[in-house]
Amino acid sequence: MRLVFGLLAIGIGLSGGMAAAQTAAEREACMPDYQKYCSGVAPGGGRIFECLAKQLDQLSPACKKVVEAHAPK
Repeated sequence: MRLVFGLLAIGIGLSGGMAAAQTAAEREACMPDYQKYCSGVAPGGGRIFECLAKQLDQLSPACKKVVEAHAPK
């Protein structure tokens, strides 16, 4: 499970639209959505964040808030 959290943090944290590192609460908010929609996405280069952003309408309210907060303006 730690590996999955780490991969999510790396994938989201390296996206071009993210200015700050993810908090544990933000990673936790998106973990179920990551596992459901993006588990096959290789981390790095913002690919996980992009995947979650493409599923925005399907995300849990908590994860949707995280993705929207870190989306490029």
